[in-house]
Amino acid sequence: MITYVDRSLVRAGRLAELRAAITELAVFIEANEPMILAYNVYFDPDGSAMTVVHLHADAASLAFHLQIAGPRFPAFAAYVQMQSIDIYGEPGDDVVAQLRAKAQALGSGIVRVHNHHAGFNRVGQK
Repeated sequence: MITYVDRSLVRAGRLAELRAAITELAVFIEANEPMILAYNVYFDPDGSAMTVVHLHADAASLAFHLQIAGPRFPAFAAYVQMQSIDIYGEPGDDVVAQLRAKAQALGSGIVRVHNHHAGFNRVGQK
């Protein structure tokens, strides 16, 4: 499983536009990316920061997400200053390179990969 978390500061005066754009992106992802397990967007109470969290069953799902939704990411530079991307799991070098390019285009360029050590996963199990 791959867990993706990115954090961004919202540019002054752009919150309403960002909310509309990120809602549109979430609808697009839901309709076009059947492998993604979850895609969620959160805002701080004052609207100054946004966190995006998505879950993937494997690295192929995250790679597919970058292929399908990736062309839409540059437009978000008008709304956010990305602070970081944290990946929990092992996405592979090609995906990490793509994420670094995304983070650089939208802000800081910081991407951290956290390798799994212990635990379990019940997502999708009954």
